[in-house]
Amino acid sequence: MKRSAEREMIFRLLFMSEFYDKKDLGDELVLYFDSPYPFSDDEDEETKELIEKISLKESVNDDDRQRLVARYIEVIDKLDEIDDRISKVSKGWSIDRIGKVELAAIRLGIYEALYDDTVPVSVAINEAVELTKKFGPEGSYAFVNGILAKFA
Repeated sequence: MKRSAEREMIFRLLFMSEFYDKKDLGDELVLYFDSPYPFSDDEDEETKELIEKISLKESVNDDDRQRLVARYIEVIDKLDEIDDRISKVSKGWSIDRIGKVELAAIRLGIYEALYDDTVPVSVAINEAVELTKKFGPEGSYAFVNGILAKFA
């Protein structure tokens, strides 16, 4: 699996985690990887475009799945520290006030910058911005870039 696809899946899992209690995340991981495709072929064009945008482009084999789950758990385990760092640089923006897409991207960017020696800080920031451009509201990438630039 390509690094960009892995990063996107971790981002999606982080986004998903905002909607569930931490104790339920194990069940949600199973649903994420094992649920059948939930849409029918007779969807309207707008829905089909959305499905294409969010669908998993690559299948996940067992090795990929184990690596993704392990990495996701590493990020979740460090969320308190990551959120503390976000709070220090996001003047006027509490964690609860930041959009869920933006928050997932910022968390992943900070995780990669701090804990992944294989990812340069500039790449972590750029990838978080690109994820926000893809999944976030128009222009929200500027907020993510600003927060991560202050962090860096």
